[in-house]
Amino acid sequence: MIRILIVEDDADFAFLIKNTINSQPDMEVVGAASNRQEALNFVELLLPDMVLMDLSLSESKLDGIEAARSIRLSTSVKLLILTAFENPDIILDACRRSFAFGYLFKSQFDLLVGTIRKTMEGPTPQEYMIQALILSTLSPAEQSVLNLLLGKEVELHSSPKTISNQKTSILKKLRLKSQEELIHIFQTYHRQ
Repeated sequence: MIRILIVEDDADFAFLIKNTINSQPDMEVVGAASNRQEALNFVELLLPDMVLMDLSLSESKLDGIEAARSIRLSTSVKLLILTAFENPDIILDACRRSFAFGYLFKSQFDLLVGTIRKTMEGPTPQEYMIQALILSTLSPAEQSVLNLLLGKEVELHSSPKTISNQKTSILKKLRLKSQEELIHIFQTYHRQ
């Protein structure tokens, strides 16, 4: 059973999502949140397998990005962004910043159930694209250091000080606080 938390401030749309998901024999909505704090509390309390995150929560225009990011940094839950924004730049930036697994436009609602299943089975082309977007912010040397941190065999010809500086640069570019957060994020993605 795929346990899903909905984070959506439009009560009517949340109701539609809930009814659609609960009509599936292999899925259930375990909760619905309408703002960032509720979402964070429910993820801790309900331990869903997936979160459907609206980008535009009532608190601020794109508060869903930071809510999604907080969830991804603290859990291994799969996260899909569900949005009415159909501007590719906004969506791709939101996916990169939040470390999402994918996205779905609200206008594509009929694809919701299939997208949930494919994301849970993973990896999806969207997941690989988002990983590539995240990695594109890093230099080739930083990507090598990241691979080393993730346990891949990598031959580095840099000094320990240079490697340490590259680790710091990676954390800064990805707005992460620690090496543990970095490893957590990339270990939850399917690796290429």
